[in-house]
Amino acid sequence: MTLIILGICLFVGFVFLFLLLMPRPSAAGALLEQATKTSRAAEGVPVWRSALNVDYLAKPFTLLRGLFSPEPDPDLVRRLTLAGYRKPAHADVFLGVRLAIPALLGMLVALFVPTATILFFLMAVGLGFFIPDFWLSNAITRRRQKIKLSLPDGLDFLAICLEAGLGLDQGIIRMGQELRVSHPELSEEFVQINFEQRAGVARVQAWRSFADRVDLESVRSFVAMLVQTERFGTPISKSLGMFSDALRTARRQRAEELAAKTTIKLVFPLVFFIFPTMGIVVMLPPFISIVRNLENFLK
Repeated sequence: MTLIILGICLFVGFVFLFLLLMPRPSAAGALLEQATKTSRAAEGVPVWRSALNVDYLAKPFTLLRGLFSPEPDPDLVRRLTLAGYRKPAHADVFLGVRLAIPALLGMLVALFVPTATILFFLMAVGLGFFIPDFWLSNAITRRRQKIKLSLPDGLDFLAICLEAGLGLDQGIIRMGQELRVSHPELSEEFVQINFEQRAGVARVQAWRSFADRVDLESVRSFVAMLVQTERFGTPISKSLGMFSDALRTARRQRAEELAAKTTIKLVFPLVFFIFPTMGIVVMLPPFISIVRNLENFLK
């Protein structure tokens, strides 16, 4: 009973703190929000996505985090950047979710687990604290894999743009626009490169920042190749074509390697599941017949 009351109080206290720290909208803020929704609707952004204001949602968590640290954890900010979440408010939302999930799981255990409540309560709180980290690691891996698979297509498109007469910066802008549907992660990265260059960052530094954000070996090799071509004046379009062919060859070799490993991986299900079942199906009926014949013979 004590744990049930503790779980309910913890959840109610968290909700009350969230509502207490929730910012009050002003008239100017309402006008700005209405203008933002109108512009997003004109761009084709769904209404439900425009209604989700991350900065507004993160405001209570930002105030709560400000009591302990003036800035978010740099390591957490970097991991969120690798997953594609670059706003400072994303770190505060992540910390808020890390606090909310243990409280919710602890309350559910206290309400619905009648036996060994303390043990399951501690296990649920610990698991709930690490669930956001597991999700973030999975999100980073999935985003890296998508960028790795879409990079050859993006480089081919960039090489076509350069051969058609566009400059490198114009080709990047064009690629960011055209690949928005088929490869949104890679398109987002190239749009970010364009924004950094517009802000005054040097081209080489913007590309190196792109390699640091993605943190992939193929992307680092591509950036190093781009720096060398710009330094020595070699044709960029030919270098991009050769590099994209090398990436496709490496991807095909990786697929062949995984296909070759399936033979070894099939040994375990064959030995432990398929062979015993086939043995039972093949050997059991003759064994039953032999036993019945022996019973008749002994009689």
